[in-house]
Amino acid sequence: MTLQEYIHYIIIPILSLSGVLVFIRFLIGPSLSDRVVALDLLITIGIGIIAVYSIVNKRETFLDIAMILALIAFLSTVAFSYYLEKRKKNE
Repeated sequence: MTLQEYIHYIIIPILSLSGVLVFIRFLIGPSLSDRVVALDLLITIGIGIIAVYSIVNKRETFLDIAMILALIAFLSTVAFSYYLEKRKKNE
């Protein structure tokens, strides 16, 4: 099996299915923390899809976009955890 076949038949369907399942968790998450974790995971799945697209089309510039998206996701997760910590102290 070549790399192209492997990507098309195995990796893309797994990323798509996991994206759908995580989006459902994002919609029905019982708490705000669950929704933030689901959103962070959705961004991570998006980074994986961008990386696969970059590999298939041999365009390295998309990896820069994926790296910037990863930095934004990391900073938003840190900001949310800081918010939760401050909220917990005020209660």
